[in-house]
Amino acid sequence: MRRRTSRLLGGIALVTSLALGATACGGSDDGAGTESVSAEDIQAALDKGGTITVWSWEPTLKTVAADFQKKHPKVKVNLVSERSGDKHYTALSNAISAGKGVPDVAQLEYFSIGQYSLTKGLTDLSGFGADELASKYTPGPWNAVTEGEKVYGLPMDSGPMALFYNKQVFDKYKIDVPTTWDEYLDAARKLHKADPKAYIANDTGDAGFTTSLLWQAGSRPYKVDGTNVKIDFGDANAKKFTDVWQKLIDEKLLAPVTSWTDDWYKGLGDGTIATLSTGAWMPANFESGVPNASGQWRAAPLPAWTQGDKASAENGGSALTVPALAKNKELAYAFVEYANSGEGVASRVSEGAFPATQAELKSAEFLGKEFPYFGGQKANEIFADSAANVADDWSYLPFQAYANSIFNDTVGKAYISGTRLEEGLKAWQDASVKYGEEQGFTVEK
Repeated sequence: MRRRTSRLLGGIALVTSLALGATACGGSDDGAGTESVSAEDIQAALDKGGTITVWSWEPTLKTVAADFQKKHPKVKVNLVSERSGDKHYTALSNAISAGKGVPDVAQLEYFSIGQYSLTKGLTDLSGFGADELASKYTPGPWNAVTEGEKVYGLPMDSGPMALFYNKQVFDKYKIDVPTTWDEYLDAARKLHKADPKAYIANDTGDAGFTTSLLWQAGSRPYKVDGTNVKIDFGDANAKKFTDVWQKLIDEKLLAPVTSWTDDWYKGLGDGTIATLSTGAWMPANFESGVPNASGQWRAAPLPAWTQGDKASAENGGSALTVPALAKNKELAYAFVEYANSGEGVASRVSEGAFPATQAELKSAEFLGKEFPYFGGQKANEIFADSAANVADDWSYLPFQAYANSIFNDTVGKAYISGTRLEEGLKAWQDASVKYGEEQGFTVEK
């Protein structure tokens, strides 16, 4: 599945974060400063040629790499794509710690960038001209790759959220498409009453999904300033989420099915799972994983926490970065810019990638694309509107990978026991605080 691996990373155990005191070693540049590299320097490197190694699981980069090499015949792109998920991050962290075998370009999910930038594992690309590209991207992804004036990568894709719903099921039971989460709760009750085997959605607890809905609700549980961190899930906006979701759990209105399993695909295909709230990268997975339901599903805006509010959130997405120990940084940056800002973007979008760039999101071709799977619906109009309404002040922890890995041991208990969601979030908060302090962070309580 094109998007499956990167989506799953939000919930699996990734305990490969670098120690706070670690620094990149083995080269004169430790990532602490900002290098100054001109466009002329980059062009000279392209003219001279050389080899760059790119670690990425994104399949659309195969075409991009081939096109880049045709345009710059003296450059060889060694694309390493066999590693993904925890293996990808483990290999990268180990290479950085050892000071050898580090790729020139590394794909990182947005939630993981902080742990590498803080430990000086990434090159600040502002000196290469990346800081001049801000207006090209939507707010959420750009915020994810920047820290103050520093730019630690260029957004590769994005995951503005939408509500995917089975129109056939909704029509059968005369259920209106919910525009608010309260309406969503009512729809869940109506559906399950009409057919006890059908559920509005599946959910067994997922860190990425939970933080995305908190993001949309206006909650900002994480505040990060270098090594100073604050973690607080107790704000009023977080309560918007817990109030609705606790009722869905208490009334057993969520299918106890884990996403990306065979039962999940079956439920999406037979109508027993009637909606999916997730990122705009999902259509390709519907087409390949649930082909029998083609024509039944549609996309709609994510339900609002307050009627009329258009706030959305990101769910997933990644960037291409240049590690501090990269050997050919000029060539690496040239490739990153080509893939994520230049000609490579259109190529990747044509193969199904969802863009983070404003030009593609606003293009008539992109917005006018009809999705046969969704009954000919121009779903990109909904996705693009969602992307434009993502608040740009969300922060991830510098150790988000670890925090996500303990989600099921804390918040996850609310789905299988008498633990309340608010209690689970507090336990997640406490465990994350404890870990942060152990790693040398100053954590405000």
